[in-house]
Amino acid sequence: MSIPNRREILGTLGTLAAAGGWIGLTAEESAAQAPATPTPGGPKEYKLPPLPYPPDALEPHIDAQTMTLHHGKHHAAYVKGLNEAIAKLEAARQGGAGSSGLDSIREWTDSLAFNGSGHTLHTVFWENMKKGGGGEPKGAIGKQIAGDFGSFANFQAHFSTTAKKVQGSGWGIVAWEPLSGRLIVLGAEKHQNLTMFGCVPLLVLDVWEHAYYLKYQNNRGGYVDAFWNVINWDNVDSRLAAAMKLTA
Repeated sequence: MSIPNRREILGTLGTLAAAGGWIGLTAEESAAQAPATPTPGGPKEYKLPPLPYPPDALEPHIDAQTMTLHHGKHHAAYVKGLNEAIAKLEAARQGGAGSSGLDSIREWTDSLAFNGSGHTLHTVFWENMKKGGGGEPKGAIGKQIAGDFGSFANFQAHFSTTAKKVQGSGWGIVAWEPLSGRLIVLGAEKHQNLTMFGCVPLLVLDVWEHAYYLKYQNNRGGYVDAFWNVINWDNVDSRLAAAMKLTA
């Protein structure tokens, strides 16, 4: 594989951002995420996407009550916080240079990164799961996993251990790294810490306590193990194909 130059790297990242691949969304999800028409002079708004299945679809591995609260309360809060941050930053900019409103830029930039990352990863997370999922992946994603990790068993152990050992709250993430053309596993703290710019999330696992505490209490390991029974490998495979096409 040839090493891309700076112009090619910047072009790739720009394409990913424009097409939704930067945050790991499929074309359909990017369209669904299209912001509402803004009011004159106002910022665009993000919307909470619906769950792609009933809340009880992933039983007994992930319970309906957790899914309902997770999506309708926690994910909705990230969307609300993201829209608020966008609006506050717009207001601060309108104050102009020297405005006291600019003193709040740091606060709302932090909020933008936190809530925006939460919204993005949850959008991928819901689609990464399905009723009757799990098993070993086939197709391109299966071949890529075998090539980059040696075997599915190696990959599974790597990902599970990473997710279980995230300090505090965060995510286990399998991402496509375009500069080297390989899959990598990341353990992100909160949403925005210990991530890697340029990577495209393909498979994500929420290990914040709100994602599992009602059913698994403090047994994060049991929740991570159960996740392997609901993975939608078709969705992961389609994300890989989109990421590889955009970064070719």
